[in-house]
Amino acid sequence: MRIGIGLPNPDPSCPGHLLPRWAMAAEERGFTTLATIDRVAFPNHDSLVALAAAAAVTERIELLPNILLVPTRDPVLLAKETATLASISRGRLTLGVGVGGRPDDYAVIGVDFGNRGRRLDAMLETMTKAWRSEPVEGSTEPVVPPVPGGSIPLLIGGTSDASVRRTIEYGTGWTSGGAPVDRATPFAQRVREAWREAGKDGEPRIAALTYFSLGDDVESASYQYLRRYYGHLGDYAERIAANALRSENAIKDASAAYADAGVDDLLLDPTVADISQVDRLADVVL
Repeated sequence: MRIGIGLPNPDPSCPGHLLPRWAMAAEERGFTTLATIDRVAFPNHDSLVALAAAAAVTERIELLPNILLVPTRDPVLLAKETATLASISRGRLTLGVGVGGRPDDYAVIGVDFGNRGRRLDAMLETMTKAWRSEPVEGSTEPVVPPVPGGSIPLLIGGTSDASVRRTIEYGTGWTSGGAPVDRATPFAQRVREAWREAGKDGEPRIAALTYFSLGDDVESASYQYLRRYYGHLGDYAERIAANALRSENAIKDASAAYADAGVDDLLLDPTVADISQVDRLADVVL
């Protein structure tokens, strides 16, 4: 199982200049993937801009928005932005896509929350055409620069029937978001079975995200961030905050459980914007 680490881009306390330093440290310590979390109606740093900064100062580590709220964006501009990032990084971008579950992310940009799934389907069709250098509606020329490998790998988020369908139709795999291993495993198996039934080659890539912090000195900040980020969930936010991995043993046990479940990539997302977390985590899992 490969081990990745998140950028602290969703943490409002994170200064932007920390993100490239974090990316360099993550690559130097041997993490395979650098992930982001996406929001609109929250004071976070933008996922694609953050990963572009990371791409400029790294050479090997994979870049993964996990996940990008695709229906909140314009499909042609997003195809261009992601193609540019894939080019800058020499093909290191994998795009995690989903619809999200927070109406405010759509309300602030004036996009209908109720039809976000249908919008995602239409956007994926347009974006994949653009990445293949096929003209899109309104243009006789390709609208994006050449994409390394001819397209951008997609990991599909969500636990709906539509998520399975999108994984088969467009994806190279599925990402479980922040679900605990006992909830992620059954859906991952469903994705694998649908993949085989569709006659697709190989196996789908399965990724999982979980939150962490290490050190008594940052525990309070970790709780504070998660309570704020999930504040819309009321009392359930406290449960999410409490379930973050905050000890070496907890991280080792969770890593073993995800590996036993057949997860290909475990993405450990920081809950404090303290760069010492990169080394602390690497010392435990790498």
